Amino acid sequence: MELLVTIIILSLIFDYINGFHDAANSIATIVSTKVLTPLQAVLWAACFNFVAFFIAKYVIGDFGIADTVSKTVIKDFITLEVILSGVIAAIIWNLFTWWQGIPSSSSHTLIGGFAGAAIAASGFGAIHSTVIIKIIAFIFLAPIIGMILAFFFTLGVLYLCRRANPHRAEHWFKRMQLVSSALFSVGHGLNDSQKVMGIIAAAMIAAHPLGIGMGVESVRDIPDWVAFSCFTVISLGTISGGWKIVKTMGTKITKVTPLEGMVAETAGAFTLYLTEFLKIPVSTTHTITGAIIGVGATKRLSAVRWGVTKNLMVAWVLTIPVSAVLAAVVFYIVSLIGS
Repeated sequence: MELLVTIIILSLIFDYINGFHDAANSIATIVSTKVLTPLQAVLWAACFNFVAFFIAKYVIGDFGIADTVSKTVIKDFITLEVILSGVIAAIIWNLFTWWQGIPSSSSHTLIGGFAGAAIAASGFGAIHSTVIIKIIAFIFLAPIIGMILAFFFTLGVLYLCRRANPHRAEHWFKRMQLVSSALFSVGHGLNDSQKVMGIIAAAMIAAHPLGIGMGVESVRDIPDWVAFSCFTVISLGTISGGWKIVKTMGTKITKVTPLEGMVAETAGAFTLYLTEFLKIPVSTTHTITGAIIGVGATKRLSAVRWGVTKNLMVAWVLTIPVSAVLAAVVFYIVSLIGS
């Protein structure tokens, strides 16, 4: 029972870290365009992170991404020790990348840690290869979809506003950026909160055969307080902000105007809603970065700082394997302590 409670607490700590690590995804463009101050922006984003709970619970009616994450590892190979090791590894990597100002994926950190610990415990046969392949595919597909949508959205908006007064148009785009940022924050809450839910659900499923209190048979059986806690904690994390990553996302990839910020957030939100429909956990970091690149590319390819982008992509590709290796090391240490 104590181990399960420890996992739940650590998972919620990861959720909080995820909030301030990924706050930049929702607020970077709205801060860099000076539509809101950093404090106003994080409060705005946190509010809509929390609103996402009610949308998932009462509008969508299920937590499909949480179910997908819980099935990263085959049920027979899920143990509390495996989950504990994965969560600890995910927290370490997330804090390291936050400290370095690298907008890596909290999602893939958590999934990589979960899978890596399971592989260390039982070999590669312990993981659902089809689930992992889908998740890895969307490391590349999510930013590409965001980039393509942003590119064509920008061209469309520029065409529609070609005769508009520039100063008046910018004023309206700043107002519309409040809406686009809210839409993206809802997508962030829907996507990222459910990943932690999936890990907690996996722990409760592993606890069920052991006769431990709070054990459940499937994600559908997890109590409402789990979902509510995950959405609440990520909102609190968002309020804490992530200023180093805001700088990278908001200024280093390409210079963003209110029009471009509105388009990038809208394209990112559409991408997140699509993946919510497909029940595939993706990185909000990857999604918004791809959208920002798409916006910059409409001016000219040289407007995108490809050196920065290349470094981000390297971090994205490395996140799952590094998290997996780190989780394997943690699992080995946990096993030694347990024995």
